[in-house]
Amino acid sequence: MARYTGPVCRLCRRDGMKLFLKGTRCDTAKCAFERRDSPPGMHTGRRGKPTDYAIHLREKQKVKHYYGVLERQFRRYFAEAERQQGNTGDNLLTLLERRLDNVVHRLGFGLSRAQARQMVNHGHITINGTTCDIPSYQVRPGDVIRVRNRASSLECVRQALGEGQGRDIPDYLSVDRDGVPEGIVGRIPGPDDISLPVQTQLIVELCSR
Repeated sequence: MARYTGPVCRLCRRDGMKLFLKGTRCDTAKCAFERRDSPPGMHTGRRGKPTDYAIHLREKQKVKHYYGVLERQFRRYFAEAERQQGNTGDNLLTLLERRLDNVVHRLGFGLSRAQARQMVNHGHITINGTTCDIPSYQVRPGDVIRVRNRASSLECVRQALGEGQGRDIPDYLSVDRDGVPEGIVGRIPGPDDISLPVQTQLIVELCSR
């Protein structure tokens, strides 16, 4: 499976932070953000002070790009987060963190969420023994995420595991890399399990207007 190694996304440069959208490239000196951390374009020093709306919108765009969801999907997640008890912002991030493509990436089976989503779409991943090709599937405690026992699936995952050695696995997941790689969801992820530096309150204020 080909891995994208092009330049860092414009959102990363504009916000002055890395969203790690390019897999292991973001961890090396080849990362375009490290080579040039200014926004794209010639006149980077002429940008004025962002408006209050721009600041709120930027936080939402960070989350959308990080998890790779579109606006309509994001609105559905936000509506679901509002219906749940507790903090709406934390509920939103938990729903996004529970996406199957995100969990596959977090287990190290995919170098990026885009690659993990492609693996799910192509039927390389099973949930509790059943093939699942829905990237937005919400994992639950006790779910076993396993790579299909076929040559093409194992080759993709073993390559990703080899290149991503040393990556931290969140506490709510456990992984077994021996034989056919598999991971187990131990519990529902909480705010402490999510490493994205984002102000969820600004997202709630924007989407609640």
